[in-house]
This record gives sequence, C-alpha cells and structure tokens, in this order.
Amino acid sequence: MSDSIILWDYWRSSSAYRIRIALNLLGLVYQSRPVDLVAGDQQSADHLVANPQGLVPVLEIDGQRLTQSLAILEYLDETRNAGFLPKDPAARAHARALAYAIAMEVQPICNLRVARHAVSLGGSATMEGWMGQFITLGLQGFEGLLAQGPDLPFCHGHAPGLADLCLVPQVYNARRWGVDLSPYPRLAAIAERAEAIAAFAAAHPDRVKPQA
Repeated sequence: MSDSIILWDYWRSSSAYRIRIALNLLGLVYQSRPVDLVAGDQQSADHLVANPQGLVPVLEIDGQRLTQSLAILEYLDETRNAGFLPKDPAARAHARALAYAIAMEVQPICNLRVARHAVSLGGSATMEGWMGQFITLGLQGFEGLLAQGPDLPFCHGHAPGLADLCLVPQVYNARRWGVDLSPYPRLAAIAERAEAIAAFAAAHPDRVKPQA
C-alpha cells in the first residue's frame, strides 16, 4: 500500500471532518489539500477531475481516489481493521442507521449549496432559520434512536465508531448555528466524550482552519 495519503478537504465541511477524525484515530499521516467551498474552488477544473460531483472530501490512498465520506470510512474500516462497525449484523445495521440519520438525512439538507439556494428563493427563509430547523429535527430523531438501544459511552459501543464520526461534526454545526443541545442529553454527552479524545480534537475545524 502506498504511504502517500492526500485529503481534499474544507475545514468546515462535516463530511471532511469525519474523515480527518478517522485518519487521526488510525494514526495515518496525510497531506491536506484545501478546497475553499465558499470561494467556489470545488468547481475548478482541477477539482472536478478529482471528483466530478464537485464535493469534498476526496481521499487519495492505496493508489485509489475515493469519494463520499461514508464509503471512505467503510473502506478504512475494512482495510485497516479500524473497528468502526460492530461485527454482529444486527448491531452493524443499528450503527449504520445512526450514521445515516445524520449523513443522509440532516447533512444533505444543511449542505451549503442547498441552504444557499433555499434562502435565495426569497420569502422568510434565512440561513440561520433553515439550519436551525433541520438540525433540530435531525438531533431529535437521533436522540430517539439512541434511546432505543443500551446506554453506552459512545453511539454503539465502548469506543468511537461510525456513528460517532458523523455525530461530532453535526454537533459542531449545531453549536455554530445556535441550536440548543440541552433537549438531547445523551447525544451531547457522547459528543463531549468523543471531543475529549485527541484524534477528535485535532480534527476540529478550529484546529485545521487555514491561516489568513
């Protein structure tokens, strides 16, 4: 396997944030290639060659160029024996459901290009209102899913897994947009435990934000 790992990254992208956490947990050293989504760098010819969707993250690893954060996380799990998913099929399905609840339900609606388009249509929509509405709905559902399972230190086990890698960036977004986390004590406690882990802390947007 190649030693050269490159992450096409945007510091505030929750999808890229997930991959930074995973690489840190695995102790994999990588080169960050910043893609400024606000400036529109994702539509550059260079980036569209890497990912025709015009999205981040893109991970270059093992001679492969991988896109879509959940696909990347499962690749890392399978090739590095990361333990991001339980072995039991039913437990794996539950873990995936938690991860998908954020990555497939909340994050796409709160994607910058989606939210900007919604606000551009006029009416009473604001960026803060849009984000607050859908993040709140997502966290309500996530807390309910957690309540269906055992009370564990992390989302689906005693160590961080796939769902935790999705939850922590979403909690960051919730705080950023002023969403009150007090109605969701279980997920808030899990996020706090995860954020205290060095690999999570090192991946935080404030730690990787490009210097002006």
